[in-house]
Amino acid sequence: MKKMLTAVLITGILALTTAWSSELMSSSNSGGVSSLRGNVAISAINQSESLKKNKKDSGLIDLGYITQPPLIPHKIRGYRIDVLSNKCLSCHSWKNANENNATKISVTHFRTRDGAVLSDVSPRRYFCLQCHVPQTDAKLIVGNSFKPVKALQ
Repeated sequence: MKKMLTAVLITGILALTTAWSSELMSSSNSGGVSSLRGNVAISAINQSESLKKNKKDSGLIDLGYITQPPLIPHKIRGYRIDVLSNKCLSCHSWKNANENNATKISVTHFRTRDGAVLSDVSPRRYFCLQCHVPQTDAKLIVGNSFKPVKALQ
């Protein structure tokens, strides 16, 4: 009885292994892995989307909610923002904002995580593009029915 049961189990395992390996072989050159783009060879050239154009320089863009970081109403291509320099601060720092007719950065940008006030921009707020983004002519990917609060309209 034990020999018969062992033989049936081995036969079943071999049958499943054979079926699984033949299925893997038949699924193109992807190694049996399917992707979100379907059964397309990796070497196939896909057309990338065209670059989106930034909206023309404009005035302030209305906020959608109270704690929303302001949107960037101008082009930023070529702006250098790294550990050594921050092009945004050349106009938006408290020192330069008035003469450049630019919005001053918020006082919140001078506070540390613990609430201590610094004399310069806090390292956690130095990289502007973490929160502030320019606007483009890109079409919506997902529908949006968001309405701003009445106080901001």
